[in-house]
Amino acid sequence: MILNNLLENQIDITKVPFSDRGSRLLLFKEKEASRLYVKLAERLMMLDPGLEAHVHRPPFIRKLSLINPNGDDLDFSIDTSPALLELHTNIGIFELAFKNEYTLAFGLPNNSVSGIRFKVQSDLYQVTDSSGESYPIRQVSYATNGTIVKEQTAFAKDGHLVEVLVQSKEDCTLQFHISDKVVDNNEIPPFSEIRTKAIERWQAWFDQAPQVAEQYQQTYAYAWWVMANNLISSNGKIKFEAMMPTKAKYIGLWLWDSALHALGYRHIDPELARNQIRVFLEHQMPDGMLPDVVFDEGIVSEIDHPVQAKVTKPPILAWAALKIHELAPCKAFLQEIYEPLKRWNVWWFIQGTDGSDGLAQYNHPYSSGLDDNPLWNDGMPVISPDLNTYLFIQMKALAQIAKELGLGTDAVKWEERSGALLQKMILELWDEKVGLFRALHNGEPVNVTTPFNLYPLWTGNLPEKIQKRLLAHLQNPEEFWSELMLPTVARNDPKYEPETMWRGPIWANINYFFIEALMIMGLHDMTKKLRDITLSILMNTSGIYEYYHAETGHPPVTAAPMFGWTAAVFIDLAIQASIATTSKTFWKG
Repeated sequence: MILNNLLENQIDITKVPFSDRGSRLLLFKEKEASRLYVKLAERLMMLDPGLEAHVHRPPFIRKLSLINPNGDDLDFSIDTSPALLELHTNIGIFELAFKNEYTLAFGLPNNSVSGIRFKVQSDLYQVTDSSGESYPIRQVSYATNGTIVKEQTAFAKDGHLVEVLVQSKEDCTLQFHISDKVVDNNEIPPFSEIRTKAIERWQAWFDQAPQVAEQYQQTYAYAWWVMANNLISSNGKIKFEAMMPTKAKYIGLWLWDSALHALGYRHIDPELARNQIRVFLEHQMPDGMLPDVVFDEGIVSEIDHPVQAKVTKPPILAWAALKIHELAPCKAFLQEIYEPLKRWNVWWFIQGTDGSDGLAQYNHPYSSGLDDNPLWNDGMPVISPDLNTYLFIQMKALAQIAKELGLGTDAVKWEERSGALLQKMILELWDEKVGLFRALHNGEPVNVTTPFNLYPLWTGNLPEKIQKRLLAHLQNPEEFWSELMLPTVARNDPKYEPETMWRGPIWANINYFFIEALMIMGLHDMTKKLRDITLSILMNTSGIYEYYHAETGHPPVTAAPMFGWTAAVFIDLAIQASIATTSKTFWKG
């Protein structure tokens, strides 16, 4: 199986960027024209401190055209692969590859005059406090090992126009470098050297992937491309190489996304998987809280909409750490993370306005990760079964970690605390009349039916009567169990919207949690069915997306492409399905 070869012309750079492991440069093609543009996977808060300002920032390099000796724009067709773009024109083939994370290189047609024209965003400048002088936040420099026959720059309000024409020789390179530093461009290798290194770099990445059954290989290859393409190098507040949810939309690292990304990386590079956890523990706050987002220049730990409150994400890092440990045991890592995870667990039970009932609550809807789910329609805070199930899972994981570290007394305490939490959930959240666990707002049930009302199945420790009633809801085709599943709001609920983010669409990570829940309960036929349907949904669409329409299975237009945890879940489930055995679990219920 040569995964790399399966991706020839499978990467649509009008939708997803041509990028490289570690890079913050994102190259796209315009949809309606033979032009390229480059965006930066950076927030650049020094320009505008708004948390979402980067979303609306125009590309750093726009209207990048290939030009002929007369300076006319060239039409091109394009062949794509992870390592290389080939742009076919009537004067020859232009090639494009990453030399390094800051430098894109063009291979020019041999023995011809050709070049590029582009506009650089003109407002990426910062004014110093002391002198009032401005200096560029990001700089572009270009160089070639050919002979420049024309270069022209023109300054305009809508961007600096740059045009470069080169008399090429055999194996000619025209490279441009984008960073916050002026660099020495004297070392310009022949393009064949850049091409070879890029191909070898990507081939080495794919060669690490475990074998899977043939039916999964096409999407599996794309998933591993996503897992590399979304990686960024350490910089600023980001202390480890880590994965963005998608460079195409979400700039930064998100907490529970990072835990799920580790599911995929553990199969090829356990240390890279561990770093997805470390990158957040580096920013643990004095009270034990972990931030929602980490980006180059800072963290996000509080948001003022739709309510003002601290923001984090569900506590699944201990669970993810044990997933890594299953494949690549490392007691030193467990020792490293044990105390920080204990402190995070404590934070969940003290951060609410009233922790006296023994259950944890969400104070901000975004802390759930389920941003617009109708569970939060009645307002905040909410005591929700999903959060307290995550905490049960976390404490079970902490018990196992304590055992691995020889901390028998701690392990017993974690087992006792998880059991007590489950009993409290049954006492406070179980609705005997409807056969569901209800979320509570101001002590009143939130009357919406979602898979999150079934989450305590994941504990594997429910009384048989309660388990059967929850399974009846899960298996009800009018609610969840049908040709496409699992919707994030029950189909027969008035609040069901099959294409609106968390109000109905299918999310791969939620299916993954239920697959594990069914596995823990020993329901192997149901486990296989949900796993197979999840894999099928992801394979039936070109690309890998954030979420999927609950009726058609296609990604809505609002679903982000090349989405990280969807790729990680596909990888893990494809490996599970291919070995035809259930993966190990860290407790037996």
